[in-house]
Amino acid sequence: MKGVVFLGDSELDIRELPKPSAGSGEVVIEMKASGLCGSDLRPYRMPKTEKASPELLHVGGHEPCGVIAEIGPNVTQVKVGDRVMMHHYTGCGACSMCRIGYTQMCLHHHEVYGSTEDGGHQDYLLCPESTCIKMPDALTFEQGAACACGSGTAFHALKRLGISGMDTIAIFGQGPVGASGTLFAKSMGARVIAVDVVPERLELAKKLGADAVVNASDGNSVEAIRQLTHGEGPDATLDATGISQVRNDAVDAVKYWGRVCFVGEGNTTKFDVSPQIIHKQLTIYGSWTFSTGGLAEVADFVVERNVPLDDLITQRFQLDQAVEAYELFTGATTGKVLFTWV
Repeated sequence: MKGVVFLGDSELDIRELPKPSAGSGEVVIEMKASGLCGSDLRPYRMPKTEKASPELLHVGGHEPCGVIAEIGPNVTQVKVGDRVMMHHYTGCGACSMCRIGYTQMCLHHHEVYGSTEDGGHQDYLLCPESTCIKMPDALTFEQGAACACGSGTAFHALKRLGISGMDTIAIFGQGPVGASGTLFAKSMGARVIAVDVVPERLELAKKLGADAVVNASDGNSVEAIRQLTHGEGPDATLDATGISQVRNDAVDAVKYWGRVCFVGEGNTTKFDVSPQIIHKQLTIYGSWTFSTGGLAEVADFVVERNVPLDDLITQRFQLDQAVEAYELFTGATTGKVLFTWV
């Protein structure tokens, strides 16, 4: 079988790998879809001098979706043939965070599939049964892969913000996470202002239902958003970029008593706390992916609300096209990009 390994310096290797076998409590998933995520670009771009020896590197990809091909002893919750998404973390299983399904917040130690363990960019994936979430029958594999990180992250950020039809929300960044936020916020009834600097991504935001788009390339996004909100600002803002200035824009744009959520990773950001936050009476949230139960929740939402998640997907590749896929994805003009086996 084949798998994709990030070598660093924007290079990758498509390797021949042995097919895994399931041990106690483990399953093997036959991949049907595996998403590319902005988080994958960090190990992809990382200097080779900062990476482990090439033979020690793990298979990339942390948005796996497929069919159970094999189960090991003591597996009781899934069976061969089940369609599953994977919650791509494991922890100790016993601490207070693991017990509520937030294994990425394990108080002792956690592993990340696609980083510290082999991920979904391979034909077959070995993982613990506990990471597998059964898919609703109406959810496609491509939709499941999107839910497994990027789209699920956006959904739960909006849930933290309490978004409803009473709200106007400005979403900064219209990559796969931010664009998912636009799609889900519309499904929740909100008025959505989509913000980006890439024309292709603003066009996608319109397709996904954005009521207004703001091209932030002139540096005046805050004023543009105020003009769209009677000079007050939106009820809530969501930053999906992780860029320091954009985080400040998200805080500055929101109205008095507004809510702000950060999901974009990386970078250090400075705020002038009194005028920007305290005197505006803001509520600030950080939101990091979701729990195992949260993955099932977003999948159910997509199916029950008939969310057109397929509209988010702009490119599909075979695994042997990984070089081309990542060269395209790193250009930051796409929506969701997937490897598919179907």
